[in-house]
Amino acid sequence: MIKRDYEEYRRAFEGVPKPFAYLDLDLLSENIRNIAGKCGDKTLRLASKSLRSVRVIQFVLQASDRFRGVMCFTVPEAVYLAEQGLDDLLVGYPAWEPEHLRQAARKIADGRRITLMADSAEHIDHLEAIARETGVRIPVCLDIDMSVSYPGLHFGVRRSPLRTAEEALALVRRIASSPHLLLDGLMGYEAQIAGVGDRYPGAWAKNLLVRMLKRHSVRVVAERRGALVQAVRDLGIPLRFVNGGGTGSLATTARDPSVTEVTVGSGLYAPALFDYYRDFRYQPAAGFAIEIVRRPHPGIYTCAGGGYVASGAAGRDKLPVPYLPEGARLLPLEGAGEVQTPLRYEGPIALNLGDPVFLRHAKAGELCERFDRLHLFSEGRIVGEASTYRGDGRCFL
Repeated sequence: MIKRDYEEYRRAFEGVPKPFAYLDLDLLSENIRNIAGKCGDKTLRLASKSLRSVRVIQFVLQASDRFRGVMCFTVPEAVYLAEQGLDDLLVGYPAWEPEHLRQAARKIADGRRITLMADSAEHIDHLEAIARETGVRIPVCLDIDMSVSYPGLHFGVRRSPLRTAEEALALVRRIASSPHLLLDGLMGYEAQIAGVGDRYPGAWAKNLLVRMLKRHSVRVVAERRGALVQAVRDLGIPLRFVNGGGTGSLATTARDPSVTEVTVGSGLYAPALFDYYRDFRYQPAAGFAIEIVRRPHPGIYTCAGGGYVASGAAGRDKLPVPYLPEGARLLPLEGAGEVQTPLRYEGPIALNLGDPVFLRHAKAGELCERFDRLHLFSEGRIVGEASTYRGDGRCFL
C-alpha cells in the first residue's frame, strides 16, 4: 500500500497556484485494482457523478476490463458523454424535461446506447410520447425501491415508489406492450447498505445498530430483487442488465446471483466519508490544496478558501478533512469557511505563509464542481491535467 507524505506533495506541486485540485494516479490505480478484485463474476458500471471528468472516466474504463458502461446523473450529461465517444450510458435517475429527452432520443437514433430511468406510469407515458415523436425505440430501466421499513424506522432513501413485485410487473408489462419502448434492465440500489457509514468515532451504539440493520437488509434486498428478476424472466422478457449497489455495498451486492453489474465510483477517489466504513478501505486519491495566508496565533494557520461542504443532511461529516500535513485539523467553532479556513497544526513540519495544506472532500465528485481541472500526480511529479466538467464549461446540476 502506497503512503503519501506532506513533503512529497509539497515538492511536486510547488509553483502550482492555489487553491487547486489533484488526482494521484498511483493511488487511483491501486483503488481500481482493489475494486476490480472484489466484484466476483459481476461487471462494474462506473458512476460518473463520483468522477465528473471525461478524461478520468476514460482512464478508469481503459484500466480494467471489469468496468463496462457508465451510470450518468442527468440526461444532458449522458448526451455530452455520448458526444465524447462513450457508450452504454445508463441515466441513473428519472428525467422529465422534454427537450433533454429529445436530445437523448436523437443520440439513440444515431446508434448510441442510452438507457433512461423510470419508476412510474407517468414516466413510461412521457417516454413513450417522446419516442413516438422522435421515431426511435427508447431503452428503459425500472428503478425498484430497496429500502427496508421497520416499526417507526425507514432504513433507506426515498427514491422509487415501486416497492412490490406486483407494482413493478405492471410497468414491465406496460413497457413490453409498447412498440416505442424497450425494457433494457432493472435497478435496485440498496442505499442503506452502500451509502451509510458504520464506523463513526464516538458513536459505538449507532454503529452497532447500523451494522445489524445492514446485515438484515442484505438478506431482504437479495430476496426482493431476486424474486422480481425471476418474475420478469417468467414473463419471457429478457433483461440486458440487472444493476445494484455502490462502492459501499460492493462485497455483498457482488454475491447476489440476480445482479449482473454493480455500480461503483466514489471508492476510486476515496473521499473522507469513506473513512467511516468498517469493511473496506481505499486510498485517498483525490483532494485539494489551499494556501496558508495568515498565522494569527501559534499553532493556528489560516488558509484562503476551503469551504467546500458536501451535500446531504448537514453535519460535521460533510466538512472537508485536513489530510496533509498529518495532525492538521479544523477548528470546531469555525469549520471550513467561505473565504478563509483556520487550521490547528502543532506537528514537526515547519509551515510558512504560501505553503499548501492538503484536504479531502467529504464526497467524491463534488470536488470537481469547485475546480476546472485536476492536476495529475504520479511517481513524485505532476504528469498532466484532466479537465473537469466545470473546466469543459458544463454544469449538469
